[in-house]
Amino acid sequence: MALDYQLIKNWKFEDVVHTYSEKDVILYALGIGLGQDPFDAQQLDYVYEKNLKVFPTMGAVLGFPGLWMRDPATGINWEKVVHGEQRMRFYKPFQPAGTVRGKIRVTHVVDKGADKGAIVVVERNLYDESEGSLLATVEQTSFLRGDGGFGAGDAPPEALPKVPQRDPDHVCSLPTLPQSALLYRLNADLNPLHIDPEVAQRAGYPKPILHGLCTYGVAAHAVFKTLCNYDPSRLRRFDARFSAPVYPGETLEVDIWKGQGDLAHFQARAVERDVVVLSNGVAQVQ
Repeated sequence: MALDYQLIKNWKFEDVVHTYSEKDVILYALGIGLGQDPFDAQQLDYVYEKNLKVFPTMGAVLGFPGLWMRDPATGINWEKVVHGEQRMRFYKPFQPAGTVRGKIRVTHVVDKGADKGAIVVVERNLYDESEGSLLATVEQTSFLRGDGGFGAGDAPPEALPKVPQRDPDHVCSLPTLPQSALLYRLNADLNPLHIDPEVAQRAGYPKPILHGLCTYGVAAHAVFKTLCNYDPSRLRRFDARFSAPVYPGETLEVDIWKGQGDLAHFQARAVERDVVVLSNGVAQVQ
C-alpha cells in the first residue's frame, strides 16, 4: 500500500506537555559526555545543581511526540525508517527545571521515487509553559526507505551545505564513554538497538550503536566548547546530517570552519574507524 500523502501531511499531534527536573538536565548532560573532567568548572555548571545550566540541545528530547510512525494507521514501514537530519533553532536558554509545551506538525512529505523512499520532516516548537515564550524549534528529518513512489508530495527543504574544501579552522576531539548509550537512552529513547547485542546484530551491526542524537549532542558540545565559551545564550542554530553510526567508546573529532557572518560549518568523524558520522553541519553562534 502506498503512503497516503494527505494523511501524513495532516497527521494530528496533541500538544506534549513535558515537565523536567534538575536531575533530567544533569542526566542529559552526562549522556553527551559533559563532566568527564571534574576540575573543568564550565562543564561542571551543566552537571552540578549549584549553578546549573541546561545544555541547549536538550531540547531534542523535550516535548517529544513518541514513535508515532509505528502507528499502523500511518501505513509507514517503520522498520525501514532512519533518522536523516536534525535541525534546531534556539531562542532563549531553558530553565534548570520547568515545564515546556511541544506543538508539533509535519512540514514536508517528499517523494524521492519508488526505489528511493520518502522524506518526512516534523517540526516541534517548544514553549515555556509558565510564560508562553518560544524556547526552541526542533526539526527532525526521517528517511522512509520503504515508502517512496506515492506520487504527490512537497518540494524538499533547502539542503544543508557541504563543508568547505580546506583545512578546518578548529579541531575539537571528545571521547564517548563505553556506557554512553546506556546513559543516553534514559532521556527518551529506549530502543534496544542501543543496548541489546542480539538486537544490534540482527540489524546488521556488530554491537549496539550510539543514538544519533547523542552523537549530535557530542558534536554540539565540541562547537559549544570551541566557539561559545559554554554560554548557552550564544548557540542559536545547530543542524547536521547523520552519515554513519558511532559505537560507544569511540572518539569524535569535530572539524570546524568559520563561515559567513555568525555561521560556522562542521563535520564529525569517528577517529578509530576514520568514518564521517555527521556531515553538512551548520551552527550559528552569537
